[in-house]
Parts: sequence; C-alpha cells; structure tokens
Amino acid sequence: MAQFEVLNKNVEVNREAVMSVVNSMEKNKECRKEILMNNGIDIQNKEWVNQQKWLDAFEEITESLGDMNVFLIGKAIIKNAKFPPIKDLEDGLKAIDVAYHMNHRLHGKIMFDPASGKKLKGIGNYNLVEFNEKERMAVMVCDNPYPSKFDEGIITQIVRKFKPPGSRENVTLDESKTNRTMGGDSCNYLINW
Repeated sequence: MAQFEVLNKNVEVNREAVMSVVNSMEKNKECRKEILMNNGIDIQNKEWVNQQKWLDAFEEITESLGDMNVFLIGKAIIKNAKFPPIKDLEDGLKAIDVAYHMNHRLHGKIMFDPASGKKLKGIGNYNLVEFNEKERMAVMVCDNPYPSKFDEGIITQIVRKFKPPGSRENVTLDESKTNRTMGGDSCNYLINW
C-alpha cells in the first residue's frame, strides 16, 4: 500500500487522532495547523475528517517540516486517539491495530466493533507478527497508507510506555525488505527492548 494514498475514498478519521498533528509538540504548531487548514481540515468544526485530506496534510508536513515532525506526531497518537485498555507490551503492540480501526470509519460506521472484536477492511493494518518476551524482540508489519515515520513513532511510544522497567527500546525499519519508502506495500519494524 503506497504512502499517502487511501484504499477507499470514503474512509474518515476521527478528530481526536487528527489532533495529534497539533499536539505533538509546541515547535511549528501554528505551521502544522495551517497545513491542516490548507488541506481542507477544520479541526474546530469537524468530528470526522476525510482520510485522504489527512494523508495529504501528512505529505505536506513530511516535505516542509521533515520526518522528525511526522515521527513525533506518531508518538502523540497514544495521547490523542482512542485506544483500548492495555495491560503489557505485547498487548500494547496488538492494540495499535485495534486503535487504528477504532479511530477510522467507513460510510459512517466505526471500523472496529468492540462487541464482536471484528474489524472492517479498507485501511490496512498494524500486524504484530512476532513477539518473544524472553529474547525481548518483536516484529510489526504495517500495511497502511500512513508515512513510515508516523508508524515508527506510534510503535516507539507504545514500547516506551509498556516495556519492562530499566530496559531500553529500539524500533527500526527493516531496510533489508522492500518498504513503503521504496514504493513497497508495507513496512517491517524490528523491535527490541
């Protein structure tokens, strides 16, 4: 799945998630607000935002403010978007995909049903494909239209928040595999703590 291109033009993102762009840090805050407005996103009056407009804003932020801004926006997601309860690191990494679907809707329907645990298709996923607590490593595959650095920021913040005390986190894009920054369909992240 290419970065910055929706799978379905009818997908929307909730305002709370979009606010991570504004609340990620003080530096360049007004510039990021202006980028949102320039891309047709009125954070004051909308509860739901067209996903393509948000992706267009991400692309502009990437080009004008750089990857570090996008990484910090990803880190801010956990404070701004809806997340299910999380009890530990493995649960937190799995919760990213649930939260992703909780914060998107298609044709007015939230893409995660908490009663059934079912997710609607149409936005991609955050898949925890390996988790080894003993070796303190995990692998996450992200096949969604968001920028790679955004995904890295989300994963990094979850690891920081839920890793065992005294351990250090390391989240890196596996560049030995084709990834979205190279025109691939997904990004693989190697996670250590």
